[in-house]
Amino acid sequence: MPRLSDFVKAYDVRGLVPEQLSDEVAHALGVAFAEVVARPDGKGGVVIGHDMRPSSPPLSAAFADGVAERGLDVTMVGLCSTDGLYYASGALDVPGAMFTASHNPASYNGIKLCRAGAKPVGQDTGLVEVRDLAQWLLDGRSGLPASPSGRGTVEARDLLADYSAFLRGLVDLSGSRRLRVVVDAGNGMGGLTVPAVLGTAAGLPALPLEIIPLYFELDGTFPNHEANPLDPANLVDLQHAVREHRADLGLAFDGDADRCFVIDADGEPVSPSAITGLVAAREIRRARAGGDRAIAVVHNVISSAAVAEVVRENGATPIRTRVGHSFIKAEMARSGAVFGGEHSAHYYFRDFWFADTGMLAALHVLAALGEQDRPLAELARSYERYVASGELNSTVVDQDEVLERIRAWAVVRGASVDELDGVTVSSTGPTESMWWFNVRASNTEPLLRLNVEAADRETMARVRDELLELIRGKATSAGDQQERPE
Repeated sequence: MPRLSDFVKAYDVRGLVPEQLSDEVAHALGVAFAEVVARPDGKGGVVIGHDMRPSSPPLSAAFADGVAERGLDVTMVGLCSTDGLYYASGALDVPGAMFTASHNPASYNGIKLCRAGAKPVGQDTGLVEVRDLAQWLLDGRSGLPASPSGRGTVEARDLLADYSAFLRGLVDLSGSRRLRVVVDAGNGMGGLTVPAVLGTAAGLPALPLEIIPLYFELDGTFPNHEANPLDPANLVDLQHAVREHRADLGLAFDGDADRCFVIDADGEPVSPSAITGLVAAREIRRARAGGDRAIAVVHNVISSAAVAEVVRENGATPIRTRVGHSFIKAEMARSGAVFGGEHSAHYYFRDFWFADTGMLAALHVLAALGEQDRPLAELARSYERYVASGELNSTVVDQDEVLERIRAWAVVRGASVDELDGVTVSSTGPTESMWWFNVRASNTEPLLRLNVEAADRETMARVRDELLELIRGKATSAGDQQERPE
């Protein structure tokens, strides 16, 4: 039997098929999920969805069998995006399981788990207990007593139209000018959800959009490129198509279509922090129109400084969190924040059970662009105020020593330091250009991740290179950085 601790991560399950994640393992995890999460929460059912990977249908069926074995009813929604599964969990008010490995290669699969109302299940909210009970079952130490209520039912239900109508109800595109949009689904679940939400495939009225599809064929072997738009190499086809078709913008979704990246009409990526600011301003106005007075927006420590500025300018309160969806979701639930954004292009909405949905963010971008006549690059300029390095990863064995050097560097310069997530250092001097950086350790690899932002490119490059020298222990010019997005 595999050791589940090797591939049950902090936020989800992600492993090789079938060496780690097999039908037997999925069945045991289904049993454990029913016992640890669904039954104690007083829920008599579980909803399960899956992506387009060849291994997803049998794995999700094995998981469903484990849940039903414990006397709980299962609703199988079949092919869906991860935010489609969150919709099902919220609308049906039951815990859920989504079988996907997001942008990972075809040899992988995984499971994203949630409680009723799309509340996350992570290492501090039940995932460790699910893992340990499943391991106990797989090791054959003992079985659980039979369910007193007998076996639960398993039924199929199609919620795509309901999901699409729900999202359409949150953003009004009726007053938009007609937009030409290139969408790269990367052979992932966007190939199912985009025609339903942005088109008429789910029976909804046509929107003022001309959709030009790229790689909409559902294919979990990813024959065209990785379904990971965070890597610039995977945006090349979309950028070319946007320019070729003279489109107003381009959208790129990852494998399970819960993240959305935006390209302007010139083929240039729009920073996810800029999208966070744009959507935040719209959601703040929407909340205020609905009668809200104390409005908050959540962002993580590596989001642009412009995000907090935009939130304050719109009369709301910015709340800063650690990187990671569990921290964003927990803080949003605690504060009742109307919106949350991460620089990884995850966008969270109070009106979507505080869960993340790239499709809803895309609808906001389309509405914002269509309501006025300026091109997207000009519209985004007010939200892209500073120059960023992108995330720079360095292999570091003695991370504590390096972080101590960075703290000492900050003290010498009289900079402010906080340690909400790693080490964040900000300039405080009135005579120098604004800059800040964050250095934090990877949860899974011996890496330190550096993000730098400054008021101008020269300042950003200076701070970036000084920090890389501290981290890597040698002078590093801009030309020899090995920059690869997370």
